Amino acid sequence: MQLPIVDYRSPDAPRQFCQSLHDTGFGVLAHHPLDAQLVHGIYAEWLAFFNSSAKQQYPFDKERLDGHFSTDVSETAKGHEVRDFKEFFHIYSWGRYPTEVSDAAQRYFAQGHALASELLRWVEEASPPEVRQRYSMPLPHMIEGGDQTLLRVLHYPPLTGAEQPGSIRAAAHGDINLLTLLPAATEPGLQIFGQDGQWHDVPCDFGLLIVNIGDMLEEASGGYYPSTVHRVLNPTGDARHKPRVSLPLFLHPRREVVLSERHTVGSYFEERMRELRRNG
Repeated sequence: MQLPIVDYRSPDAPRQFCQSLHDTGFGVLAHHPLDAQLVHGIYAEWLAFFNSSAKQQYPFDKERLDGHFSTDVSETAKGHEVRDFKEFFHIYSWGRYPTEVSDAAQRYFAQGHALASELLRWVEEASPPEVRQRYSMPLPHMIEGGDQTLLRVLHYPPLTGAEQPGSIRAAAHGDINLLTLLPAATEPGLQIFGQDGQWHDVPCDFGLLIVNIGDMLEEASGGYYPSTVHRVLNPTGDARHKPRVSLPLFLHPRREVVLSERHTVGSYFEERMRELRRNG
């Protein structure tokens, strides 16, 4: 399986993109409107931030979940026992933001949110009538005015050989949110689990934008758009000594939004958090 790369500028882009989302849970866009140089600058300045002691001034808040998460408190994917080998900083519209970096990540947050609204409109318009009628409101409206949309700046440190046995950069998992926007990272490693039961590399050329369905959109669409399991592999060879920086924007609907007959966003999120607490 090979993910198609869709030219955002093409008149047929919405159909091709949404067909890829339906078939695989992932879509890849080229020539999209997000500023590539802005992304490049974010990667550089945040790598310097993660390599400094400044990050220690922003320890994560257990209630608010903003701030810096070190490798010692990183995520443990559902169904796994070993923490991912990564650190990250959570940026919310209302949350803490380091003074040691520019406002570039905040500007990217706004750009990504605007593009996500357009892509959700594509998704809705491409949905079959029986799927579209399941949506409790237009999909772009679900993310308007919410406060849980999250920009995560991720740093995967170089491997030293001292990592916990079984630890990888990101174990196999699905995203809980509605839609995720991910500019191609500084290094390869992202894979998706295909319907053929095999792992497949996701294109990683700089300038591409990877978009994937989250569990909430799978729930809202009755499974028409699948939330596909993905992972980030540990590099081998000389690449073991290189860091990897990525910038996923997780689009979350407002908590009161109805996803399905059995779930609002709030009830769905709380159910997942209980699962993660039992796991972690």
